[in-house]
Formats: sequence, structure tokens, C-alpha cells
Amino acid sequence: MSSSEAPKTWLSQDAHDRLQAELDELIANRPAIAAEINARREEGDLRENGGYHAAREEQSRQEGRILYLKEFLRNSEVGEIKAADSVGPGSVVTIYFDDDQSDTETFLLGSREISSTTKLKVYSPESALGQAILGSRPGQTVTYAAPSGADIKVTVVEFGPFEG
Repeated sequence: MSSSEAPKTWLSQDAHDRLQAELDELIANRPAIAAEINARREEGDLRENGGYHAAREEQSRQEGRILYLKEFLRNSEVGEIKAADSVGPGSVVTIYFDDDQSDTETFLLGSREISSTTKLKVYSPESALGQAILGSRPGQTVTYAAPSGADIKVTVVEFGPFEG
């Protein structure tokens, strides 16, 4: 899927700023990783040089994260979600399971990248639960297939915009 076809992900301004700061820090750290690789390369035989291989692995991990963050931020929408008439990305949703109104869960329907900015559990709109409740309204019951294959029935109790 190209970036022009990728679905937009909603992010609060705080989450966007945190991810942008992480990206900036990783980019700024590139020269230090390159210097570490060069220093380890000068130690000798690369086949038995654990420090060299560790530095290369770290560089690979960081470059992968840089690419991911660039694409993720490019495909995100930043701002506050406006009040809507049905559940959508950026909604804080309360549901109950299998007709048991005492078995409730409240969570944010949004990107897992913002989970560190909130105490709420975060479910992706692309998850099985997320896809099932998108467009739902309070009182509406939907069924989705759990990863185990079991059908799970949930009822939307209420929802509202994420206040950050």
C-alpha cells in the first residue's frame, strides 16, 4: 500500500509532538552510530567482532524505526476529534460484552502509538474489535471474530471524543 492509499491515523497534538521528537532524536543520533561502527571496524577481524555486529544491528533497528515514523507521521491527522454521531477513530468508547452490562471496558479507538500519552487502553481501528464498532451508536450491538476464532458480541454503551 503506497502512502497515498494508506488510511489516515488520528493523533493528538501531544502524541504527534512526542513521535516527531523521537524521530528527530533518531536522525540526530545517526552520526554517533556511524562513528561507533567505524570505531568497531578498526578493531580488526569483522567475523569475530561482536561490537561491530551489535553496532550494525543497532543502526539497522534505528533506520527501520526512522522509516516507520516518517511514514506514520506522513499518514496521520493531527488535532482534536470533533463530536460525531457514531464511533470513529479518536473516540473514547465504553462497551459491554455478551449482554453482561457489568462486564464493561472503556478504551480509545486510535493508534497504538499514542498509548504512552494516555492511561486508556488503545485499540486500533483496524483491529477486529475496532472494525466491528466503527460507525456504531450507543445501544448498538455488533459481533466480531476474535483471533481465537470465537464470535464475541459487544454493545456500545457510550462514546465521545478523546480529550487528550
